[in-house]
Amino acid sequence: MLTAAELCAQAKSNVEEVDVQALQQRIAEGARVIDVREPAEYAAGHIRQAVNMPRGVLEMQLHQHPAVAGYDDALQRMAAEPIYLICRSGGRSALAAESLQRMGFKQVISVAGGMNAWEAEKYPLVSGE
Repeated sequence: MLTAAELCAQAKSNVEEVDVQALQQRIAEGARVIDVREPAEYAAGHIRQAVNMPRGVLEMQLHQHPAVAGYDDALQRMAAEPIYLICRSGGRSALAAESLQRMGFKQVISVAGGMNAWEAEKYPLVSGE
C-alpha cells in the first residue's frame, strides 16, 4: 500500500512541473491556471487569473471552464494547450495533472510548491471571490 506522500511523489515523477517564478511569467503571457484546492481555500486567497476547480471534481467539471463552456470543440482545443494546475503544496496538482494526462490533455503542468511557494515569493493574491 502506498502512503499519500508516496502517491504524490509517484505522480510528480510522471508530470511536468514548473516553479512559481515560471508560472508568474506564464501568467503575464496569458496562461490558463486552474486552482485545484477546495473552495474555502481558494476564497481565502488565490491567484487572480486562476479558475477554481477542486481536485475532487476537476475531471467532471472541466467542460464548465470559462474558456470552453458553450463551445462544442473548445475542450478538444484546450486539451492541446498548456494548463497550469496549482494547489497548496504541489501534491493535489500533480495528482490532477496525471489524471488530465490520462484523459488526453497534452500540456498539463503542475506548479511545484503550490500556493505555499507562491506566497513565499510574495506574489499577489486576491481573496473573497
